[in-house]
Amino acid sequence: QVQLVESGGDLVQPGGSLRLSCAASGFTFSSAYMSWYRQAPGKQREFVARITTGDTTYYSEVVKGRFTISRDNAKNTVYLQMNSLKPEDTAVYHCNVHIGVIDYWGQGTQVTVSS
Repeated sequence: QVQLVESGGDLVQPGGSLRLSCAASGFTFSSAYMSWYRQAPGKQREFVARITTGDTTYYSEVVKGRFTISRDNAKNTVYLQMNSLKPEDTAVYHCNVHIGVIDYWGQGTQVTVSS
């Protein structure tokens, strides 16, 4: 079965950096587009970044230039490098893969940006 396990979330000060990881299993990772989404308290889940099988990347406007998505097909892992973090980046970050007609989600990892 498809499994996505996120890690790397933490409490960080404004301006700091974090790297999130998502370990995937149960599908052919190298053939899948991988995405990161986030959900802040009281808000809807929102798109953050996506990486294609050819390593083309897409970002939401609010994170473009600060966040970088990457993948390691040998490790079946997708990463999200987050720099210049702001308090408004505080959220639970979820890994996502869309296979067929189904969206699969990890349990999420908490990122809190606060002084």
